[in-house]
Amino acid sequence: MITKGDKNKARQKRHLRVRKKIQGTQERPRLNIFRSSKHMYAQLIDDVNGVTLASASTQDKDLKGQIENGGNTEAAQKVGALVAQRAKEKGISKVVFDRGGYLYHGRVQALADAAREAGLEF
Repeated sequence: MITKGDKNKARQKRHLRVRKKIQGTQERPRLNIFRSSKHMYAQLIDDVNGVTLASASTQDKDLKGQIENGGNTEAAQKVGALVAQRAKEKGISKVVFDRGGYLYHGRVQALADAAREAGLEF
């Protein structure tokens, strides 16, 4: 039987394998996603300088009142739209998508689609 710890170790290995190949820059930062059972987090990261340029999560003050459950696709869509809006305010339109070793399905896909609809290109 596969335990939760084993699943997370496998995800982390996938994430590191992908991270060897992709890197965010000032012009085209990395859109990183972290998914927990209760919340979704998204960050725009400049790996060259080691700086987070923008971030959004289901725990943000802007979204806290609008979201009942932070662990569903509706919440992920709002986080995607918010991170895209914050990127646009900083003049960022193109990003490199880093799904963090998660399957491109469900909440991860909802966040990515909402970010694309709000104007981010990846």
